[in-house]
Amino acid sequence: MNASNRRQTGLNPPTPKPTPTPSAFKPAALHGVGPSQVVLPPGTWPSVLAFLMERFAAIGAATWQQRVALGEVIDEHGLPITAQRPYQAGLRVYYYRAVAQEPRIPFEAQVLFQNEHLLVVDKPHFLPVMPSGRYLQETLLVRLKRQLGLDDLVPLHRLDRDTAGLVLFSIQPATRNAYSALFRERLVHKTYEAIAPWRAELALPLTRQSRIEEAGHFMLQHEVSGPVNATTHIALMERQGEQARYQLTPVSGQRHQLRVHMAALGVPIAGDGLYPVLTPEGEVNYALPLQLLARQLRFTDPVSGAPQCFESQRNLLWPPLGADL
Repeated sequence: MNASNRRQTGLNPPTPKPTPTPSAFKPAALHGVGPSQVVLPPGTWPSVLAFLMERFAAIGAATWQQRVALGEVIDEHGLPITAQRPYQAGLRVYYYRAVAQEPRIPFEAQVLFQNEHLLVVDKPHFLPVMPSGRYLQETLLVRLKRQLGLDDLVPLHRLDRDTAGLVLFSIQPATRNAYSALFRERLVHKTYEAIAPWRAELALPLTRQSRIEEAGHFMLQHEVSGPVNATTHIALMERQGEQARYQLTPVSGQRHQLRVHMAALGVPIAGDGLYPVLTPEGEVNYALPLQLLARQLRFTDPVSGAPQCFESQRNLLWPPLGADL
């Protein structure tokens, strides 16, 4: 059928709908916190605010009304959403998350190194790296954004809230993938220190290899049978009585890997509130942090080609404190 016949019979193919292009608008961080976003789905809500109050009911209607009144809900063009703004399906809306009555974590991080691409920070115990759950302002990332004014700051690897030591951040989006590749390809040599019980029957140094998976509780991991996905080299640094200081060198990067491996060997890390026994939530003992420290990171800088080696300036509780440890 030619084009003339298609026009006569009404069989012209439908005109394709244009593909929406993403807005060039990029919301700034507010108090160090980047915005969350939602694209409004098809629906008949009378206003954008009504949708937000229904879809995110757990936040509370009063909180949404307050955020709108303060101009903390904006559209993809940077315009504030008012309480009367009619609902518009497909509109991208940005809003800023907040945590009510977030307790202050009384420990500070130390910046060890900064250039145009990389930031190296010495993190204290108890301070989360990323916002999650009841932690937002009291996180390393948000504190650094507020302190240094670096809205594009992104951590390059994970470090448990309970663990102290070195954390690397990417400053420039243009070079971020180059630094992230170091961790993906295991080109960063990581060295940790830990304080844990001494066991004469452990033939050190040793290599612990196992498979680590979630243990049925969102906080816990455990070893299971199956192909190895976690490898840690463990060596003795020094011993005093029934306690010892260990050097831990992870080859892989499973969540809680060092804590799980040490507990599985019968030498759980001192101050560990997860392994072998889960401490009830909220029972934080600032006087006895987890005795695990990310001591050293070594790698070849992918931008400059220069060798880099960073050392934490923090120390664990050594010599040991006897039975209190």
